[in-house]
Amino acid sequence: MNELNAPVTRRRLLDAGPHQALLDDYARYLAATGLSPVSVRIHRGSALHFLAWSVQSGIALDHAGQDIVARFAAHDCQCHSSPRSLGQYYINRVDGFVRYLAARGTLPPQPVAEAPAVDHNVADWLDAQARQRGLATVTIARHSRMLAQILPLIGSDPSRYTPRIIRDGLIEHARTARSVHYPKMVASALRLYLRHLAQRGVAAPGLDRAVPTAKTWRLASLPRYLEPDAVERLIASCDPETPGGRRDRAILLLLARLGLRARDVAELRLADIDWRAGTIAVCGKGRREVRLPLPQDAGDALIAWLSGARPAASGDTIFSRLLPPFDPISSGVVGGVVRRAVGRAGIENAPSRGSHLLRHSAATAMLRGGATLDAIATVLRHRSTDTTAHYAKVDVSMLGDVAQGWPTDGPACPVAPPLFGLVWPEGAPC
Repeated sequence: MNELNAPVTRRRLLDAGPHQALLDDYARYLAATGLSPVSVRIHRGSALHFLAWSVQSGIALDHAGQDIVARFAAHDCQCHSSPRSLGQYYINRVDGFVRYLAARGTLPPQPVAEAPAVDHNVADWLDAQARQRGLATVTIARHSRMLAQILPLIGSDPSRYTPRIIRDGLIEHARTARSVHYPKMVASALRLYLRHLAQRGVAAPGLDRAVPTAKTWRLASLPRYLEPDAVERLIASCDPETPGGRRDRAILLLLARLGLRARDVAELRLADIDWRAGTIAVCGKGRREVRLPLPQDAGDALIAWLSGARPAASGDTIFSRLLPPFDPISSGVVGGVVRRAVGRAGIENAPSRGSHLLRHSAATAMLRGGATLDAIATVLRHRSTDTTAHYAKVDVSMLGDVAQGWPTDGPACPVAPPLFGLVWPEGAPC
């Protein structure tokens, strides 16, 4: 029996019925994209479940509604002898199969979610953020989501805004916020929006000062990073014999060697690499383009990904998804690459699992290797070296040289000076 058509033990009772040819074609299609046999079997199993459910439910594929995936996700699974709950990853695989069927004309075209209507004042502000400040699309989308959270609480008519309405709306939003940091982001977006409205003359000036500020200490936390040997274990966890392993290894090396952001990697294009000069162009925040030297191992990994077997993606974006449709990857995919690598490498005490973990690790490694803060700021593309100074706190040996010793002997201080608003208790050492 062909390996692609090998039965999955716990689904032996599933039967695709008259759709067996569709299932076989899908398996061959996935195999042709470079997926491993194990991945093909996993996706084929999800597709088989969907087809068996459609047969048992009496659903004709050529007349299936556009809500077919939602109906499958909601059904009480009794399709085989081992019913299971259907997680989001499982539903995503079925959705990919449904879109494959729609592309070949077996299913009606699946709808594309329409973007909700945006208030005209908000749309004008978002457009100004893109044109004047050069904000990235992902940042503008985040600002739009933040305002969508607060506008129902303060209203959409700027001429009626008052300081009390602004404060009451933010307090109400903070009561139901999902984290302590979310209200701070909403307040920041609202403050910028109110300044824009005042500049356009559609709201009273000075309302941005009615937005409360969260008491925080800038750069108070320590950078979350991995030691160099742990970073190398992450990179070594990728299998260079598979398309996914080659892609993930190239992504991890760019993050670890150059400290790139997830969006930098996701938007990287073939034209950004100068192979003769050994450099790579990166367009960071504010659309400021910087050309960085391309390390040898990162360049070799890119060549292995581009020249090896991989999905036939359209466009000149370097990294694409491994499953159909073969669109360019997003920042979330880059973060998922790091998260899975941390799991494969067995790093249980990782301080975080996102792409910024390797950015912090790269900066820390450069500092401990003797690089100056100005050099690190250039590589990381920080606008101010004050941000880069955040990493100086991890150099414990350097801090030990400049820290003042704490006296262990001597008389107690009758009156100790205040420190950050606190007063030492009586009898504390000087």
